Amino acid sequence: MEENNLVITFTITLLIVVLTMIFIYVVFIKKKTTLLIEQKEKDMRFEKELATSQVEIKEQTLNYIGQELHDDVGQKLSVVRLRQNQLISKLKNAEKEELNELSELLGECIQDIRNLSKTLITEQIIHFGLTESIEREVKRIQKLKLLKIEFITQKQDIDISPKHGLILFRIIQESINNILKHSRAKNVSIRLEDDHETLRIHISDNGKGFNTNKIQDGSGLKNMQLRAKLIHAEFSIKSELDQGTQTSITYYKHLT
Repeated sequence: MEENNLVITFTITLLIVVLTMIFIYVVFIKKKTTLLIEQKEKDMRFEKELATSQVEIKEQTLNYIGQELHDDVGQKLSVVRLRQNQLISKLKNAEKEELNELSELLGECIQDIRNLSKTLITEQIIHFGLTESIEREVKRIQKLKLLKIEFITQKQDIDISPKHGLILFRIIQESINNILKHSRAKNVSIRLEDDHETLRIHISDNGKGFNTNKIQDGSGLKNMQLRAKLIHAEFSIKSELDQGTQTSITYYKHLT
Protein backbone atom coordinates (compact mmCIF):
# COMPACT_ATOMS: atom_id res chain seq x y z
CA MET A 1 0.00 0.00 0.00
CA GLU A 2 2.75 2.37 0.97
CA GLU A 3 4.52 1.75 -2.33
CA ASN A 4 1.29 2.44 -4.22
CA ASN A 5 0.79 5.64 -2.27
CA LEU A 6 4.32 6.70 -3.00
CA VAL A 7 3.86 5.99 -6.71
CA ILE A 8 0.60 7.93 -6.76
CA THR A 9 2.13 10.81 -4.82
CA PHE A 10 5.17 10.87 -7.11
CA THR A 11 2.99 10.72 -10.22
CA ILE A 12 0.75 13.55 -9.01
CA THR A 13 3.79 15.61 -8.01
CA LEU A 14 5.42 14.99 -11.38
CA LEU A 15 2.19 15.84 -13.16
CA ILE A 16 1.87 19.08 -11.19
CA VAL A 17 5.49 19.97 -11.96
CA VAL A 18 4.97 19.24 -15.67
CA LEU A 19 1.72 21.19 -15.78
CA THR A 20 3.40 24.08 -13.94
CA MET A 21 6.28 24.09 -16.42
CA ILE A 22 3.81 23.98 -19.33
CA PHE A 23 1.84 26.84 -17.80
CA ILE A 24 5.03 28.88 -17.26
CA TYR A 25 6.12 28.14 -20.83
CA VAL A 26 2.73 29.15 -22.25
CA VAL A 27 2.74 32.37 -20.21
CA PHE A 28 6.31 33.06 -21.34
CA ILE A 29 5.46 32.47 -25.01
CA LYS A 30 2.32 34.59 -24.72
CA LYS A 31 4.22 37.42 -23.07
CA LYS A 32 6.99 37.20 -25.63
CA THR A 33 4.44 37.23 -28.46
CA THR A 34 2.70 40.24 -26.92
CA LEU A 35 6.02 42.07 -26.60
CA LEU A 36 6.89 41.25 -30.21
CA ILE A 37 3.48 42.48 -31.40
CA GLU A 38 3.82 45.66 -29.36
CA GLN A 39 7.31 46.24 -30.76
CA LYS A 40 6.03 45.60 -34.29
CA GLU A 41 3.15 48.04 -33.77
CA LYS A 42 5.58 50.58 -32.35
CA ASP A 43 7.85 50.17 -35.38
CA MET A 44 4.86 50.51 -37.70
CA ARG A 45 3.68 53.66 -35.93
CA PHE A 46 7.18 55.09 -36.20
CA GLU A 47 7.40 54.26 -39.92
CA LYS A 48 3.95 55.76 -40.50
CA GLU A 49 4.86 58.91 -38.59
CA LEU A 50 8.13 59.15 -40.49
CA ALA A 51 6.36 58.72 -43.84
CA THR A 52 3.73 61.29 -42.85
CA SER A 53 6.43 63.77 -41.84
CA GLN A 54 8.27 63.25 -45.12
CA VAL A 55 5.07 63.79 -47.11
CA GLU A 56 4.29 66.95 -45.13
CA ILE A 57 7.80 68.31 -45.73
CA LYS A 58 7.53 67.58 -49.47
CA GLU A 59 4.05 69.12 -49.58
CA GLN A 60 5.21 72.26 -47.78
CA THR A 61 8.15 72.53 -50.15
CA LEU A 62 5.94 72.17 -53.22
CA ASN A 63 3.46 74.70 -51.82
CA TYR A 64 6.32 77.13 -51.22
CA ILE A 65 7.69 76.64 -54.75
CA GLY A 66 4.22 77.03 -56.24
CA GLN A 67 3.53 80.19 -54.27
CA GLU A 68 6.91 81.68 -55.19
CA LEU A 69 6.29 80.92 -58.87
CA HIS A 70 2.87 82.51 -58.64
CA ASP A 71 3.75 85.50 -56.47
CA ASP A 72 7.29 86.37 -57.49
CA VAL A 73 8.28 85.07 -60.94
CA GLY A 74 4.78 85.32 -62.43
CA GLN A 75 4.34 88.80 -60.97
CA LYS A 76 7.64 90.07 -62.36
CA LEU A 77 6.89 88.66 -65.82
CA SER A 78 3.45 90.30 -65.74
CA VAL A 79 5.03 93.68 -64.94
CA VAL A 80 7.58 93.18 -67.75
CA ARG A 81 4.78 92.42 -70.19
CA LEU A 82 2.74 95.43 -69.10
CA ARG A 83 5.74 97.74 -69.48
CA GLN A 84 6.54 96.21 -72.85
CA ASN A 85 2.97 96.79 -74.07
CA GLN A 86 3.24 100.42 -72.96
CA LEU A 87 6.45 100.80 -75.00
CA ILE A 88 4.98 99.07 -78.08
CA SER A 89 2.39 101.83 -78.48
CA LYS A 90 5.23 104.37 -78.87
CA LEU A 91 7.16 102.48 -81.58
CA LYS A 92 6.97 102.22 -85.36
CA ASN A 93 5.16 99.38 -87.13
CA ALA A 94 8.27 97.31 -87.98
CA GLU A 95 9.55 97.46 -84.41
CA LYS A 96 6.08 96.75 -83.07
CA GLU A 97 5.90 93.40 -84.88
CA GLU A 98 9.14 92.18 -83.31
CA LEU A 99 8.08 93.27 -79.82
CA ASN A 100 4.62 91.79 -80.30
CA GLU A 101 6.25 88.41 -80.87
CA LEU A 102 8.18 88.81 -77.62
CA SER A 103 4.97 89.87 -75.85
CA GLU A 104 3.21 86.72 -77.05
CA LEU A 105 6.13 84.58 -75.85
CA LEU A 106 6.04 86.31 -72.46
CA GLY A 107 2.31 85.64 -72.30
CA GLU A 108 2.90 81.93 -72.90
CA CYS A 109 5.58 81.86 -70.18
CA ILE A 110 3.24 83.59 -67.71
CA GLN A 111 0.45 81.11 -68.50
CA ASP A 112 2.82 78.13 -68.09
CA ILE A 113 3.95 79.44 -64.70
CA ARG A 114 0.34 80.00 -63.63
CA ASN A 115 -0.62 76.48 -64.65
CA LEU A 116 2.36 75.01 -62.80
CA SER A 117 1.73 77.09 -59.68
CA LYS A 118 -1.95 76.08 -59.65
CA THR A 119 -0.90 72.43 -59.76
CA LEU A 120 1.50 72.92 -56.86
CA ILE A 121 -0.86 74.95 -54.65
CA THR A 122 -4.13 73.10 -55.33
CA GLU A 123 -4.32 72.17 -51.65
CA GLN A 124 -3.62 75.65 -50.31
CA ILE A 125 -7.25 76.10 -49.18
CA ILE A 126 -6.83 73.09 -46.87
CA HIS A 127 -3.70 74.64 -45.33
CA PHE A 128 -4.66 78.32 -45.21
CA GLY A 129 -8.45 78.45 -45.48
CA LEU A 130 -10.49 80.59 -47.86
CA THR A 131 -10.03 83.91 -46.04
CA GLU A 132 -6.24 83.70 -45.75
CA SER A 133 -5.95 82.50 -49.35
CA ILE A 134 -7.85 85.60 -50.51
CA GLU A 135 -5.64 87.79 -48.31
CA ARG A 136 -2.53 86.27 -49.90
CA GLU A 137 -3.96 86.90 -53.38
CA VAL A 138 -4.79 90.52 -52.48
CA LYS A 139 -1.23 91.08 -51.21
CA ARG A 140 0.09 89.68 -54.50
CA ILE A 141 -2.03 92.18 -56.45
CA GLN A 142 -0.99 95.03 -54.15
CA LYS A 143 2.67 94.33 -54.99
CA LEU A 144 1.93 95.04 -58.66
CA LYS A 145 0.87 98.61 -57.75
CA LEU A 146 -1.48 98.73 -60.74
CA LEU A 147 -4.58 99.57 -58.69
CA LYS A 148 -5.85 99.87 -55.13
CA ILE A 149 -7.44 96.69 -53.82
CA GLU A 150 -9.04 96.07 -50.43
CA PHE A 151 -10.41 92.98 -48.74
CA ILE A 152 -13.17 93.33 -46.16
CA THR A 153 -14.30 90.45 -43.93
CA GLN A 154 -15.66 90.12 -40.40
CA LYS A 155 -14.60 86.49 -39.96
CA GLN A 156 -11.16 84.94 -40.29
CA ASP A 157 -12.37 81.34 -40.07
CA ILE A 158 -15.15 80.33 -42.44
CA ASP A 159 -16.78 76.92 -42.04
CA ILE A 160 -16.72 75.59 -45.60
CA SER A 161 -15.67 72.42 -47.40
CA PRO A 162 -12.05 72.79 -48.64
CA LYS A 163 -13.04 71.52 -52.11
CA HIS A 164 -15.85 74.06 -52.38
CA GLY A 165 -13.60 76.73 -50.91
CA LEU A 166 -11.07 76.02 -53.65
CA ILE A 167 -13.71 76.50 -56.36
CA LEU A 168 -14.86 79.78 -54.80
CA PHE A 169 -11.23 80.92 -54.61
CA ARG A 170 -10.72 80.12 -58.31
CA ILE A 171 -13.83 82.16 -59.19
CA ILE A 172 -12.46 85.12 -57.21
CA GLN A 173 -9.07 84.74 -58.93
CA GLU A 174 -10.75 84.69 -62.36
CA SER A 175 -12.72 87.82 -61.50
CA ILE A 176 -9.56 89.65 -60.35
CA ASN A 177 -7.70 88.60 -63.51
CA ASN A 178 -10.55 89.97 -65.65
CA ILE A 179 -10.37 93.28 -63.79
CA LEU A 180 -6.60 93.51 -64.32
CA LYS A 181 -6.82 92.63 -68.01
CA HIS A 182 -9.90 94.47 -69.20
CA SER A 183 -11.43 96.95 -66.73
CA ARG A 184 -8.84 99.78 -66.44
CA ALA A 185 -10.07 100.08 -62.86
CA LYS A 186 -8.24 102.10 -60.21
CA ASN A 187 -10.07 100.65 -57.20
CA VAL A 188 -11.26 97.14 -56.38
CA SER A 189 -13.13 95.88 -53.33
CA ILE A 190 -13.66 92.28 -52.20
CA ARG A 191 -16.15 91.78 -49.38
CA LEU A 192 -17.13 88.57 -47.57
CA GLU A 193 -20.37 88.26 -45.59
CA ASP A 194 -20.68 85.00 -43.66
CA ASP A 195 -23.47 83.59 -41.50
CA HIS A 196 -24.70 80.13 -40.50
CA GLU A 197 -26.59 79.54 -43.75
CA THR A 198 -24.85 81.46 -46.51
CA LEU A 199 -21.55 82.94 -47.61
CA ARG A 200 -21.80 86.01 -49.84
CA ILE A 201 -18.87 87.32 -51.84
CA HIS A 202 -19.00 90.74 -53.49
CA ILE A 203 -16.33 92.00 -55.90
CA SER A 204 -16.66 95.52 -57.27
CA ASP A 205 -14.48 97.82 -59.37
CA ASN A 206 -14.69 101.34 -60.80
CA GLY A 207 -13.49 100.35 -64.26
CA LYS A 208 -14.86 101.04 -67.73
CA GLY A 209 -17.60 98.44 -67.43
CA PHE A 210 -19.12 96.47 -70.32
CA ASN A 211 -22.37 95.32 -71.86
CA THR A 212 -23.32 92.09 -70.01
CA ASN A 213 -25.50 91.03 -72.96
CA LYS A 214 -22.37 90.69 -75.08
CA ILE A 215 -20.29 88.29 -73.02
CA GLN A 216 -17.21 87.17 -74.92
CA ASP A 217 -16.07 83.54 -74.74
CA GLY A 218 -12.56 84.60 -73.75
CA SER A 219 -13.71 86.76 -70.86
CA GLY A 220 -13.84 83.88 -68.37
CA LEU A 221 -17.38 84.81 -67.25
CA LYS A 222 -18.93 81.61 -68.55
CA ASN A 223 -16.21 79.64 -66.80
CA MET A 224 -17.04 81.37 -63.50
CA GLN A 225 -20.75 80.66 -63.97
CA LEU A 226 -20.07 76.96 -64.60
CA ARG A 227 -17.83 76.71 -61.54
CA ALA A 228 -20.47 78.34 -59.35
CA LYS A 229 -23.08 75.93 -60.68
CA LEU A 230 -20.88 72.97 -59.69
CA ILE A 231 -21.26 73.87 -55.99
CA HIS A 232 -24.88 75.08 -56.26
CA ALA A 233 -23.84 78.70 -55.77
CA GLU A 234 -25.56 81.69 -57.35
CA PHE A 235 -23.41 83.85 -59.62
CA SER A 236 -24.42 87.26 -60.92
CA ILE A 237 -22.63 90.14 -62.56
CA LYS A 238 -23.84 93.70 -63.09
CA SER A 239 -22.03 96.19 -65.26
CA GLU A 240 -22.64 99.33 -67.29
CA LEU A 241 -20.34 101.29 -69.56
CA ASP A 242 -18.25 103.73 -67.49
CA GLN A 243 -20.05 102.58 -64.32
CA GLY A 244 -17.77 99.74 -63.21
CA THR A 245 -18.67 96.11 -62.50
CA GLN A 246 -20.16 94.29 -59.51
CA THR A 247 -19.82 90.52 -59.19
CA SER A 248 -21.76 88.57 -56.55
CA ILE A 249 -21.50 84.94 -55.46
CA THR A 250 -23.93 83.41 -52.98
CA TYR A 251 -22.92 80.05 -51.55
CA TYR A 252 -25.49 78.02 -49.57
CA LYS A 253 -23.81 75.94 -46.85
CA HIS A 254 -26.76 73.59 -46.27
CA LEU A 255 -26.48 72.31 -49.87
CA THR A 256 -22.98 70.88 -49.28
